[in-house]
Amino acid sequence: AGGQGAPLVPPFHAAVFGAPQGRAVLNLGGIANVTLLAPGQAPRGFDTGPANVFLDGWCQRHLGQPYDADGRWADSGQVLAPLLEQLIASEPWFALPPPKSTGRDLFNMRWLDDRLAAFDGARPAPQDVQATLQRLTARTVANAIDAAGDDVCELYVCGGGAHNPGLMRELAYCLQRPVHATDALGVPAQQVEALAFAWLAQAFLARQPAGLPSVTGARGPRILGALYPA
Repeated sequence: AGGQGAPLVPPFHAAVFGAPQGRAVLNLGGIANVTLLAPGQAPRGFDTGPANVFLDGWCQRHLGQPYDADGRWADSGQVLAPLLEQLIASEPWFALPPPKSTGRDLFNMRWLDDRLAAFDGARPAPQDVQATLQRLTARTVANAIDAAGDDVCELYVCGGGAHNPGLMRELAYCLQRPVHATDALGVPAQQVEALAFAWLAQAFLARQPAGLPSVTGARGPRILGALYPA
């Protein structure tokens, strides 16, 4: 229908997390996507860029661990401002207006390696790169929310990144707004995605459109999914 294929979850976020005040819901998986919920308006949502894809990949490469537990390795390093600015400035996708989506086809370890090779400063220590990548996730989320122009009073986070206290602190620092896990609203952060797709299945069975033009930019609302009886 001429729109983006992701994110899929903003209608669910609106149904479960809507509030009288402006609120954003952020999913931190490999890629970050945000839903903007404003009273009296259709939900909007879009991808903001990398979430854990670089944090996990860099940790696996240098520590042999699947992820940076509690962000402790990133906390041992320091954010390199010149590298951070280069990472943001070198990628035109960040400046695109929503609706927009992305994935590991763009943001992958080759993307990172190419930019580290082009960095004209001293060769950074691995832990400093990790700290900078953590700030990259938070900064690009904050930039995207601020550019959307909505009156977002608070941010609720779901997905694996919600369990990284270092990343949560970075989000609060970059956003200058309260940041909480969705657990505070009664929905465990690691269950939101599964609940969302169960909700999408129910919406399909009810013939309820869950593909919203305000999210995808499509020509009109669409019923999502298909049913293949056994």
